[in-house]
Amino acid sequence: MRKKRVLLLSEGFGAGHTQAAQALSVSLRMLSPDIQTRVLELGSFLNPTLAPWILTAYRKTVTTQPKLYGIMYRSQYKKSLNRFAQLALHRIFYAQTAAVVHQLRPDAIVCTHPIPNAVISRLKRAGLNVPLCTVITDYDAHGTWVSSEVNKYLVSSSNVKDQLLKRGVLPEAIEVTGIPVHPNFWEPHNREELRSQFGLKAMPTVLVMGGGWGLMSTKESLNHFTDWREKIQLIICLGSNDKALAELSHDERFQHENIRLMGFTREVDKWMEVSDLLITKPGGMTCTEGLSKGIPMLFYQPIPGQEEENMDYFTQHGYGEPIKSEATIDRWFQQLIDRYSDLSKARSNPTSHNDAYHPADCSQAIMEMLKVNVSS
Repeated sequence: MRKKRVLLLSEGFGAGHTQAAQALSVSLRMLSPDIQTRVLELGSFLNPTLAPWILTAYRKTVTTQPKLYGIMYRSQYKKSLNRFAQLALHRIFYAQTAAVVHQLRPDAIVCTHPIPNAVISRLKRAGLNVPLCTVITDYDAHGTWVSSEVNKYLVSSSNVKDQLLKRGVLPEAIEVTGIPVHPNFWEPHNREELRSQFGLKAMPTVLVMGGGWGLMSTKESLNHFTDWREKIQLIICLGSNDKALAELSHDERFQHENIRLMGFTREVDKWMEVSDLLITKPGGMTCTEGLSKGIPMLFYQPIPGQEEENMDYFTQHGYGEPIKSEATIDRWFQQLIDRYSDLSKARSNPTSHNDAYHPADCSQAIMEMLKVNVSS
């Protein structure tokens, strides 16, 4: 009997969408040997020449004109992509989508970005008979996610479910599973072993993330962090931003034994495990990874739109707090110092991790849709 095939479609507009697809791909295959997966960033796969130009334009808008992006996000907030927009997307970017689906013959299609979701929805209206599962990768439900052709929505929270219900989605088509994270985040690690592996001290440790797109453009906060370097261990992850990494590496304020500068890493789960506080932009994926590790979070410079909604959700539920001024940083850092012993014990206890979030739920919901059993 052939394996069940799952086609996971995303786009490269921010890393979180594709990370969610890849997390599902790995976890589905880990949970069952009867599943075969394929992850595609559809635009880049079908149009490798044009796609980078579009992504660059998007990145430039987000980084240099965030208010404009926010206006665009809000203006379309309650609207699904209209049929003209879906047709344009199909003809300009995805003319071969039907051929790809026909060639791969998936038993289910999972979309982690609204654009491929709209394209597959249009193909379903034209006769494609494959279940479509949509994974919303933020703590908000923008109208572009919504399509009557979606068979199942897997969402981050009950709040997102309520938003979909108000837009006419049937209750039985929505399941609250949380955003999927890579199985590396599912289990706790030994903090002492990790400290030894990474060459870290047993002292209050803060992980700073979000430099991959140069979004930590204001160095004032980073410079302020260094004022605490004698008492706080700082791990600053700059992702793929090699320019920022080189700049900070040559800044004497960051040349200290308690400051670790890093580029891209595939061990974010371990760095979160060994840290006592996460400072990050409120992207849906990073916040969910932090949630899975039970690490408190401080949020800076949210992009107007979905990141603001993510920040509001995590703040309202007590998982984090926005950085309003340097006083916010100072208060948290001093608390880490004053309560380090108790906080370290809590971080080392697996039961302290948030029990409202079960990271395998999203994958298991897809397996249930495919009627595939979890391997023992």
